Amino acid sequence: MKIDQKTVEKMAHLSRLELSEQESEKMVDDLSKILNWMDQLKELDTTNVEPLTHMSEEVNVFREDIAQNALPREKGLKNAPSQNGEYFQVPKVIE
Repeated sequence: MKIDQKTVEKMAHLSRLELSEQESEKMVDDLSKILNWMDQLKELDTTNVEPLTHMSEEVNVFREDIAQNALPREKGLKNAPSQNGEYFQVPKVIE
């Protein structure tokens, strides 16, 4: 696909972008480079290549998400500005 000034202007209009003349010329050059690179990628033989779902083969190293009472209620409420022994007390927001 050939990228020209008219194509860039149309894409800028559809994207609601205001490009200066210099930005528009640079965009023509950049988009042409991207499309040339994509054409180079099309030349590769990918018949035996599995599609990727992630870019790395890293395994999730996070712990299991298990619910537990790690903080006693008294400690959690200790620094609360206002509490009733069981819950935080906050000002009424909805009338």
